[in-house]
Amino acid sequence: MSPRLDANDGAEPYGVAAEHIRLLTKVARMYHERGVRQPQIAELLHISQPRVSRLLKQAVAAGIVRTVVITPRGVHADLEDAVEQRYGLSEVVVADSAGQTDEIAVTRSIAAAAAVYLETTLSRNDRVGISSWSATLLATVDAMHSAAGLATERVVQILGGVGTSAAQGQATRLTGGLARHTRAEAVYLVAPGLVATSEMRQALVREPSIAAVLDAWQDLTVALVGVGSLEPSTLLRQSGNAIAEQEEQRLRELGAIGDVCMRFFDERGQHIASELDDRVLGISAETLKKVPRRIGVAGGERKWRSIRAALLGGWLNVLITDQTTAAELLRD
Repeated sequence: MSPRLDANDGAEPYGVAAEHIRLLTKVARMYHERGVRQPQIAELLHISQPRVSRLLKQAVAAGIVRTVVITPRGVHADLEDAVEQRYGLSEVVVADSAGQTDEIAVTRSIAAAAAVYLETTLSRNDRVGISSWSATLLATVDAMHSAAGLATERVVQILGGVGTSAAQGQATRLTGGLARHTRAEAVYLVAPGLVATSEMRQALVREPSIAAVLDAWQDLTVALVGVGSLEPSTLLRQSGNAIAEQEEQRLRELGAIGDVCMRFFDERGQHIASELDDRVLGISAETLKKVPRRIGVAGGERKWRSIRAALLGGWLNVLITDQTTAAELLRD
């Protein structure tokens, strides 16, 4: 804050009696410019501390003290506000990706921003659900730092984390890494994200260890997810949990454009129900949308249409993305 007293020839400038302006200005300058604390101001001016507090508020109301926020380079506050308002989101974080076109570089920028966001917003009572096969989420967890004040209650896999031996460690590292950074209990879903038949899924969910994980989905306070395009990511393909080409074609015919936790949706974000849903061992669309804070960490040219659909459909209420994707989300 910086105090300001404009010239004014009226009898009562700023809507305040002329004799009162001098005191307002003096108190404001002492507090905001000289850094004098309120008890010291009260002692020096021989007035009470509550009156000092009232005078400071009056100085703001009268326009003598005006707040000016200067946005630092690399912070995209206007862009964040615009995306929040367009899609009714509670928060948007835009990573600075100016000039970056390489998908790996963009992913790193998003992951760095997401890591800071999680480090500063997760709380001790949070129960976090995390998807299993997202390279951006994996980069986010790898970019995080453990801190004394960073803690959560539990980190739970919300999509089956068992896959091929080449990719298995990635899903485990994702959940375990976040749990380690937040000193939380790690709860693993020891099953594939996609099984061969609905009967196999029904048999698995009856297993006590798996049923306990599904129960833990009911009281999550945070969901941390990626957003997929219809074409599976490299990590998902490597995991052995990707849909087959004929299934991808069938979903395309139904209008699918993307997914969250292998629950597919169309360009308006409406869930596309199909036989695939009965084979996915992951959180349902209905359960996911009941989680109070649903954080999507995604970006890049390949995904912006899927991200837009996910926002329109209410799959997310917090988005962490890159500068170019945020600008695309605002195009008519």
